[in-house]
Amino acid sequence: MTELFVSAFVTLFVIIDPPGCAPIFASLTSGASKADRRAMAIRSVMIAAAILLFFAVLGEDLLDALGISLAAFRIAGGIMLFLIALEMVFERRTQRREQRANEINATPEQEDISVFPMAIPMIAGPGSIASIMLLMARGEGVQGSLVVLGAMLAVLLLTMLALLAAGPIMRFLGNKVEAMITRILGVILAALAAQFVIDGISISFSV
Repeated sequence: MTELFVSAFVTLFVIIDPPGCAPIFASLTSGASKADRRAMAIRSVMIAAAILLFFAVLGEDLLDALGISLAAFRIAGGIMLFLIALEMVFERRTQRREQRANEINATPEQEDISVFPMAIPMIAGPGSIASIMLLMARGEGVQGSLVVLGAMLAVLLLTMLALLAAGPIMRFLGNKVEAMITRILGVILAALAAQFVIDGISISFSV
């Protein structure tokens, strides 16, 4: 169970990337009051938590309804996570997030960024949704599922803290340190993604 928790926590932490969400949130809420920033940070994480919980609990039933095996989803999810890892290593993910933030800033009538783009897709995006479904499939029984959900809640709590402390975090980390951390996490995610693909292929050939 400890190994499952660590694996789930690391995977979701790398995908959601709380330190990486902080500068985007700070940029999008630069003109908001302190109370509004706090409210949007909490609301963003709560909406993302609801979305991830939905796919964590009902994701497998959804796959069954679509006629998709867990092995196929593991392989597809692993490939998708590997592509995200490559973007992190080469800093393309950061550039895309910054571009999205600039597009939102260019639309002055859109003030509340809780749902879009913070909750969806920056926190509860395709990568995190696929990850939580894959991790729930790895967890055996109720205890394993609770461990995965606990790891998810821990990462979301860190994400909320990162958003609430976005300004101080940016001043402390700086762009160079953030870029270095992102690259390291990208390498770790690439290894985890490869493991998902290996597991999916192993399950397929064992049937």
